[in-house]
Amino acid sequence: MTVSTLTALSPLDGRYAGRVAALRPLLSEFGLMHRRVQVEVEWFIALSDAGFAEFKPLSEAARGLLRGLVLRFAEADAQAIKDIEKTTNHDVKAVEYWLKSRFAGHAELEAAGEFVHFACTSEDINNTSHALMLKAAREQVLLPAIDRLIERLRGMAHAWAAVPMLARTHGQTASPTSVGKEIANVVARLVAARARIADVKLLAKMNGAVGNYNAHLAAWPDFDWEAFSRKVVEQSLGLTFNPFTIQIEPHDCMAELFDAVTRCDTILVDWCRDVWGYVSLGYFKQKTKAGEIGSSTMPHKVNPIDFENAEGNYGLANALLAHLSQKLPISRWQRDLTDSTVLRNMGVALGYAVLGHDSLARGLDKLELNEAALAEDLDSAWEVLAEPIQTVMRRHGLPNPYERLKELTRGKSITREGLAAFIDSLELPTTERDRLKALTPALYTGLAAQLARKA
Repeated sequence: MTVSTLTALSPLDGRYAGRVAALRPLLSEFGLMHRRVQVEVEWFIALSDAGFAEFKPLSEAARGLLRGLVLRFAEADAQAIKDIEKTTNHDVKAVEYWLKSRFAGHAELEAAGEFVHFACTSEDINNTSHALMLKAAREQVLLPAIDRLIERLRGMAHAWAAVPMLARTHGQTASPTSVGKEIANVVARLVAARARIADVKLLAKMNGAVGNYNAHLAAWPDFDWEAFSRKVVEQSLGLTFNPFTIQIEPHDCMAELFDAVTRCDTILVDWCRDVWGYVSLGYFKQKTKAGEIGSSTMPHKVNPIDFENAEGNYGLANALLAHLSQKLPISRWQRDLTDSTVLRNMGVALGYAVLGHDSLARGLDKLELNEAALAEDLDSAWEVLAEPIQTVMRRHGLPNPYERLKELTRGKSITREGLAAFIDSLELPTTERDRLKALTPALYTGLAAQLARKA
C-alpha cells in the first residue's frame, strides 16, 4: 500500500499534514541529512584553513561547490544517501560517502577526500545537526507561531480592556474584572514563556569518540584542537560550544528547551479551558461558516472544537516533550543508543505543539464578544458588592463589617434595592453612602482596564 495522507500512521503526516508543513524540511529525516551535510562541509573547510601542511586552504571554487551542496540539498540527494545506507547500514557514514562522491571530477577535492569526517565520531556530526535543526525550527516556526498568538491576544486585550466581566473564583461569582484584563494575564505569561524558549542556548561538541580529542591529537599532537572545535561550533555553525562531554553532547540544553516549550503549552491549555468555559456561559459567540456542521444530530450546535483540538494537541506535545527532556540527558557510561530513536521524534513532539498553536489561532479568529450576556450576568450578581461595602465600613471604623455583610449576603439572593437599604442604614458620611449606592457590579472593576491596556 502506498503511504498517503489516508494511510499515514501519524495524523501529522495525514490529516494535519498541511498545518505542520513548515516543520517538515527542518525536523524530518531529510532535515537531519541536510544538517549532517552542512556540518561535514563546514568541518572539512575549517580543516583546510587550520594551517596543516597536508591540507592546504581550499580554493574559492571548491568552497562554493561544497557550500552549494548544502544550499541546494534536495530530496534526490537525501534519497541518494539513503541508498548508500542500504549498504553501509550506518546513516552518518552514508553521508560521508555521498559527500566524497560529489568530489568526482574535481581534482582539488578528490585529493583531500580523506579529510571528510576527519577525526570525527558520528555524534560529532549528529549532535551539531540536531542542534541546528532545533535552532531553525525555533527561529522559523515555533517562535513566530507563539508571536502570532501573543499579538492576537494582545489586540483582544486592548480592544476589550474596558468590557466588564463577572469573575468566578472556585466557579462562584466573585469581584468583577474585564475581558481584556483576563486576556492580558495570558499575554503576560506567554511573553515570559516565549523568552524562556528563545533564551535556551543550543550546545554542541566536536571532540571525538569520548570527548577527549584522542584521534585529533594522534594526528597533530601540538595543535589546539579545543580552540579549533570551539571556532567551528560557534563561528561556522552558530551554536554554543560545550567543552565537557562524553561521546554524546549530554542533551541538557535540549531538555531545557523542551521543558520551556512544555511550560508555554501548559499556559495555553489553561487559556483554552477558560475560553471553552466562557463560550459555554455565552460570553463569546463563535462565527459560523456556511456548510459547517456542529453536530450530526443537533443542528443548532456551534461547538468550541478549535479550543478542544488545541488542548488535545498540547497534551500530546507535552507528553512527548516530557519524555524527551527526561530521557535524553541520561546515557549509560560514555554512550548508549537509547537517545537515537527518541531524537527522531523531536519533529513529532514539536509538531503537535505547532498544531496546537494553529488550532488555537483558528479558534480565536472565530470569537465574537457577547456584551449583552456579560452585562446580564453582572446585573444578576449584586452580592459581589459586599466586598467594597464592608471595605469602606472598615475604613470608617464601623463595627463587624465583614460579619454584617456575610449575614446579609452569604447564600442569599441580593438585589440592588436591598443593598441600597443596607447602605442607608450605615453610619457613614452621606458622600460615602451615595458613592456606594452608585456602584454597580459593572463599575466595580478596579484597575482592570488600565492593566489590560498595558499588556
